[in-house]
Amino acid sequence: MENKTVLITGATSGIGRATAILFAVKGFRLVLCGRRQDRLEALQLELGKKTQVHILNFDVREKEAVKNAIAGLPKEFSKIDVLINNAGNAHGLDPIQEGIEEDWDAMMDINVKGLLYVSKAIIPQMTERTSGHIINIGSTAGKEVYPKGNVYCASKHAVDALTTGMRIDLNPFGIKVGAVNPGAVETEFSNVRFKGDDAKADAVYMGFDPLVAEDIAETLLFVVTRPSHVNIADLVITPTAQASATVFNKDD
Repeated sequence: MENKTVLITGATSGIGRATAILFAVKGFRLVLCGRRQDRLEALQLELGKKTQVHILNFDVREKEAVKNAIAGLPKEFSKIDVLINNAGNAHGLDPIQEGIEEDWDAMMDINVKGLLYVSKAIIPQMTERTSGHIINIGSTAGKEVYPKGNVYCASKHAVDALTTGMRIDLNPFGIKVGAVNPGAVETEFSNVRFKGDDAKADAVYMGFDPLVAEDIAETLLFVVTRPSHVNIADLVITPTAQASATVFNKDD
């Protein structure tokens, strides 16, 4: 796999960071994207000892920034074999009548439009050479709507639909398209959702063993390393304690 180049969005924390670390160990060439330049540089310094690493500092919401960054990749990193659309967020947990418009914009702009902008910048090279692999990081929220999840769930349902649409449209080009949909994963996700309220964020994972970012990274490695005739189209992964979006087997 050392000859394959993998581009990961949202690489500076959580699932993206864990995936970058694991893929570096396995010898993939990496293009790591994120908004926090200091974290990108630290990750490049760490993983550069194991593999070739290039970093791109941009916000997936910024269409022109995405286009320019990917178009400006140096030659040795310009052929993207695998795109992992991992950048995403949740803002707030409010009933629809109390929802904050800025939160709605952030979720739709990052989770849906950002995914589209990055994909649009890379898909043409994949169709031209009739090969490539796109993996969208969805969520169980894209399979089931839960109370106060309204717009976040809508954004992840959109990712679910886009994954299917991409797979259909890109099928004639031999491009693999699939989604990995995690349930409860203990990362910075809840801290962002609750806007830095650590007590609320920590409470989400109390009383059961949640998934960790490394669990999803290992799943992504499995997906990427299947034979050429095998595509993992749609995979849902949850902690054992999670039966649905709202049903958990928690300690008393």
